[in-house]
Amino acid sequence: MWDLFSYGIISLWLEMAGIQTIGQNTVTILKWQTGLPQLISPENSDRILTIKVDEYLKGLAAKRLLTSDAQGIWIQSEFKLLHGREGTLPMPGASLTKIATSLAALETWGPQHQFETSISTTGPITNGILRGDLVINGGNDPYFVWEEAIALGNAIQKLGINQVTGNLIVVGDFWMNHQTNPIVAGQLLREGINSATWSNNVRNIYNRMPPGTPLPKVAIAGSVISQKSVSTEIPIIRHKSLPLIYILKTMNVESNNKLAEIIASNLGGAKVVQQKAAWTAGVPQAEIQLINGSGLGVENKISPRAVSAMLIAIQRYLQTSEWVIADLFPVSGYDRGTLVDQSRSIPQGSAVKTGTLNDVIALAGVIPTREEGLVWFTMINRSPYWEATRVEQDKFLQQLVSLWGVTEVPAVITPQINGNRLGLGASDRNQILGQQN
Repeated sequence: MWDLFSYGIISLWLEMAGIQTIGQNTVTILKWQTGLPQLISPENSDRILTIKVDEYLKGLAAKRLLTSDAQGIWIQSEFKLLHGREGTLPMPGASLTKIATSLAALETWGPQHQFETSISTTGPITNGILRGDLVINGGNDPYFVWEEAIALGNAIQKLGINQVTGNLIVVGDFWMNHQTNPIVAGQLLREGINSATWSNNVRNIYNRMPPGTPLPKVAIAGSVISQKSVSTEIPIIRHKSLPLIYILKTMNVESNNKLAEIIASNLGGAKVVQQKAAWTAGVPQAEIQLINGSGLGVENKISPRAVSAMLIAIQRYLQTSEWVIADLFPVSGYDRGTLVDQSRSIPQGSAVKTGTLNDVIALAGVIPTREEGLVWFTMINRSPYWEATRVEQDKFLQQLVSLWGVTEVPAVITPQINGNRLGLGASDRNQILGQQN
């Protein structure tokens, strides 16, 4: 079975040999079989599809929705190019950048990876009182939020701790609610584990948790402080994050910029994300130019071809797992997030990623069709007219489905993870290591 690394090596070898693996007008297509890939000749771009793309772009221009002639279109079925327009030109991709961040994260950690945060004490527990400090050792968890703090507070109480006479000490990279300042994150945690201090916002979040979830009441008398280390501590709880694939689903469904930035930072920064994404997708690094992991800023540039290549690379990476690409991205008719917030009318069952900047409206993903099977597409339009341009993008995708026929959503893009119900605050991700007396 060819993995992302193998795909990148073969693609790079072909590029060095002067062969384009996925070109814009004339291409060489890889037909993956057992052993080395065979090279087969491409068909010409579909004439009817070309007409529809021309009509789509002319329609945008006629309505004066465009601010540039550089409008990126890439449509392919597996490794058969169906249509390319400015396909290899890097252009601002907005939140399509999160596709690169997702790919690099999967390649680095794997879909099941869980980040660990450990909780320790520096003194004895007597009569419900911890006579010492409570220590939080951060483990780079990018998605520790209110629900996780509430569940952790309940786990602490199970150990018989109701009060802490000392401080809450934050060690290492502990972040909460996307706050990376350790003091701020610690103050949020302090509130989260003590329901007597909750704001209305926290109470509203608690009310969405499973009925019967206990109300934690762990009161800390001291201050929140940040230290590089603690000399003597006794581990009491190991907290595991949601599996990475759930975290990436949230990032993409919500198009959460702060979460994307934290994940990219964990990976080593934008340049590391850029290199990993280009290599595993088998495209030249020149087609993926990043300054961050979220897509904020027109300096983040990705070619339409590279976007689709990254999506295909993600799908191929997941094919040996229980997950599919729809478990990482919002699915039309299934998830809420940006698809509902933006009132999108994308064909049902399509897994997509949206992207928006001041003058960029981007959309990429995969749609199931009867004649062409899975069709991977990327549209990057330079337009400040968000709502009107989104309507035209959705109409264009509906035309593609009409052209190639409606089909049932195949298992290979049927999600198991619903971005609206992720299981935040699950008690079984808090492992109690021991009881103190």
